[in-house]
Amino acid sequence: MESTFSYDEKTRKEQPLYEFGSTYCPRVSYHFNPKVSNYHYGVRHPMKPFRLMLTDHLVSSYGLHQIMDLYETRAATKNEMTEFHTADYINFLCKVTPENLSKMPRGTLEKFNIGDDCPIFQNLFTYSSLYAGASLDAARKLINDQSDIAINWSGGLHHAKKNNPSGFCYVNDIVLAILSLLRYHPRVLYIDIDLHHGDGVQEAFYTTDRVYTISFHKYNGEFFPGTGNYDEVGCASGKHFAMNVPLDDGIDDDSYINLFKSIIDPLITSYKPTVIIQQCGADSLGHDRLGCFNLNIKAHGECVKFVRSFGIPMLVVGGGGYTPRNVSRLWAYETGVLNNVLLSKDLPEDIPFRDWFGPDYSLYPVLDDLYENKNSKKYLEDIRIRCYESIRYLQGAPSVRMDADCIPTTDISGITPEEEDLIKELNEEDESWRLIQMEKENAKTP
Repeated sequence: MESTFSYDEKTRKEQPLYEFGSTYCPRVSYHFNPKVSNYHYGVRHPMKPFRLMLTDHLVSSYGLHQIMDLYETRAATKNEMTEFHTADYINFLCKVTPENLSKMPRGTLEKFNIGDDCPIFQNLFTYSSLYAGASLDAARKLINDQSDIAINWSGGLHHAKKNNPSGFCYVNDIVLAILSLLRYHPRVLYIDIDLHHGDGVQEAFYTTDRVYTISFHKYNGEFFPGTGNYDEVGCASGKHFAMNVPLDDGIDDDSYINLFKSIIDPLITSYKPTVIIQQCGADSLGHDRLGCFNLNIKAHGECVKFVRSFGIPMLVVGGGGYTPRNVSRLWAYETGVLNNVLLSKDLPEDIPFRDWFGPDYSLYPVLDDLYENKNSKKYLEDIRIRCYESIRYLQGAPSVRMDADCIPTTDISGITPEEEDLIKELNEEDESWRLIQMEKENAKTP
């Protein structure tokens, strides 16, 4: 196997950093902007954008930059963001600052869901435009057939809604990228392996068969965002084109991988997507600050490797992940997986911020020793059967006209007034749930 090496001063020997797997080497592009990691949600906020800097350092220290096309991306424009988001919301993000926040008209903060989860911090709009622009840039490389796989670890902010932020997410870069891809691809498959339900993406495409959304996540009716049960399957022409895989605490590597592969395989075979977006939120790893699963890095990566094995163009994005050293380990490892190379377990000696990865200095630390697996074999089998039944409803891939009259515009799903009312009701239910949770939290405060 072909390998690349670094020189270890301690042993005076060349140490392999990675080795290629099979002869298949896809064209992979890596989309990044170093400025994204400079933004700060706040000292106590769990979202830490500097995890992206750690990821980039690992990727380059392993030498992966030598085998990928690297693109320093531009910011998304306001016009590009309003392909999905409302103009008044994007204008709000553009104008609001920590200094003028108190001068906003009464009700503005409540209208746009501003609070502890989604605070206003310096240069918020620029931050949002940079990670969204990277996903749009990655989508263009796929559309132009310049890449087989395009990676943007700064993206994957799947909770953002049409007219408000949610769950640390301000602009939904995934929805924007899908809208772009739909101009050239008849069917898009969206796969989400974040700890949390991919509610913003599901909601955006809930009424169309052009996009199939599937999300593997923790669900108990109360865990954020409170959605994602198995009975959420889409509506109107999108009925049976949304699938949810609700899981309980502590799911382990074997259970997760077996369930994932057994569902994704027949789904891809039946739906026949022409492009896939995979959201790789790292909060589904064990030892995550906000997490409750027992997944190790290689198990998470095995799901990415499995999807890659179908040879379908892929856009791969990040998402959640609140223990920065493990987030960067995972995304560096999966960058290797997507390039069909296996990275060495031992971290490179010359990596910046190496002390962050002690005391083991390993790419694969043990992360499966915190939680009891509450997902019984019977429960997982029941979920699997439900998913198979949902896939049977497809009866093969939906046909799509790709002439000029059918190229999507802002209203991708052709929503009728009745469907608009239904989505409004779902949004009101989400808001009611959020208010109930706030009341519960306030009641706990002495």
